[in-house]
Amino acid sequence: MNLTFVVTTASGTTFLPQKLSKVTPFSSNKMPEILNQFAISPNSEEAEIINEIIIDCEEPAIENEEKYCATSLESMVEYVTSKFGKNVNVLTTEISSDKAQRTGSKKQQYVVSSGVRKIVSDNLVACHSLPYPYAVFFCHATSAHTTQAYVVPLVGADGTKIKATTVCHKETSKWDPDHVAFQVLKVKPGTIVPICHFLGEDNIVWAGKNEEN
Repeated sequence: MNLTFVVTTASGTTFLPQKLSKVTPFSSNKMPEILNQFAISPNSEEAEIINEIIIDCEEPAIENEEKYCATSLESMVEYVTSKFGKNVNVLTTEISSDKAQRTGSKKQQYVVSSGVRKIVSDNLVACHSLPYPYAVFFCHATSAHTTQAYVVPLVGADGTKIKATTVCHKETSKWDPDHVAFQVLKVKPGTIVPICHFLGEDNIVWAGKNEEN
């Protein structure tokens, strides 16, 4: 497969301490205050991205999912432990090569090597980084009958080795019919074809531990 593994968050972007994140506005009716706080022009592309992120965080979750936007590391951990307790596995995509020596965002061919591992868990929480002025993660909780996670070993044409955290969505009937995944795979919502994707380094999958995992 021709793939590229990119980091969504800007270099140096970090979480705010929870005490600070709780008093930092994060809602669509506080947009002028948010833009002023980070010295962002209201007519800029960055302002539009921030507005879209906040609106996405405020919209209701689709059926069979829960969603939560974590604006601090503590709030992410609290959300996950509310689902699983403290007995959890934390999965991220691991790239073996040094960041400074990588091809960057250039696409290259990867092949799947032996050792694909299925993550056995009744529930998953996937947290995706968002391009915000500070670290914000969009988390969504799903059950085993709708999603399945794997760790997939990949080897790139330049020798880069990756342990790619992978999520397959088995229930897509409530997805937007115009979702890019349907266009790429040429399938329709709600079919038996799962929608699978690799996660970048700055994304996290939390899975409840059990005897098989």
